[in-house]
Amino acid sequence: MQRSGALSAIGGWVEGARSRSTGRVRWRGRGPAPGGAGSVGATPRRTARPPSTRARGHVSRHEHITREVEPDGHAAILDRHPLAMVYGGGGAFGIGYAAGVAHGLADGGIPVAASPALGTSAGSWVASVVALGLSYDVVASLEPPSVPNLRPGRLAGLAREIFGESRHPLVSVAAVSVRTGRRHILSGDRHSLADLVAASSAVPGLLAPHRVDGRLYVDGGVWSTTSVDAAAHAESVIVVAPLAGPHMGLMGRGAGILLERELRTWRRRHPTRSITMIRPNRESAAFAGSGPLSLFDGGRARAVYSPAYEQGRVWAERLSLAATA
Repeated sequence: MQRSGALSAIGGWVEGARSRSTGRVRWRGRGPAPGGAGSVGATPRRTARPPSTRARGHVSRHEHITREVEPDGHAAILDRHPLAMVYGGGGAFGIGYAAGVAHGLADGGIPVAASPALGTSAGSWVASVVALGLSYDVVASLEPPSVPNLRPGRLAGLAREIFGESRHPLVSVAAVSVRTGRRHILSGDRHSLADLVAASSAVPGLLAPHRVDGRLYVDGGVWSTTSVDAAAHAESVIVVAPLAGPHMGLMGRGAGILLERELRTWRRRHPTRSITMIRPNRESAAFAGSGPLSLFDGGRARAVYSPAYEQGRVWAERLSLAATA
């Protein structure tokens, strides 16, 4: 069941978000990290390093880990924002779906581009596209790589055709360290967006791991399809989850159960804030195909954008009405 939450802060989103300055940010994680994909409170594989030895720009945490933020300049991501976006994974289909929803929300008055965004796998592409103000046509012009394709640099090369060497302080992505198996949250203020999306989208066995700052990373979806617990500090959070929901078949039902568990944990920890999950309706899900590899079909990704955009517009109106009720 989709939930809109009590988004009472929507009325001040646009002016509030536009008036905030942005800058550089560095993060450190603290405490033990879990050791399973998508797990909550799983047994750690090894003891976490002390905060003083952790590389800056990386965060490894779960629901019990405290985030420390060191400002460098006027870092908007340090403050509590009116809104934060979370974009989940889902292959090329997920990029088309989440981009459509995001652009529909934006055209409906929700300031998604002015809000901090966390992307996982496909969602990392969407967070970057939205932050840079790019149209989906830019992404749709590229043909997704055939899989398996373990040639190093393939994803990064595609990403640089779109993003070049751009960075953006409002973008962060989830990726999993090959060496430790821990999730890291990588900042678009510290690294190029092309490197971030290549790391966050490197599906194990299908696409080669990508190296960022000396570390090899694979797809953040190995840990969680959305990493909701790592969302930026905000009054309201919108989660776009391309893989979740009953219309996505067995895969979607499984992803939906895990995501609902993460949302319950988030709500328990933040009882005064609201979170909204947007997932494919029947019209959008029809383009997903019948198997996991269908998610990498560029034609399906392009086809789902329009119904997803319309879904985003509907959600924008729904959220606006909830805010003014």
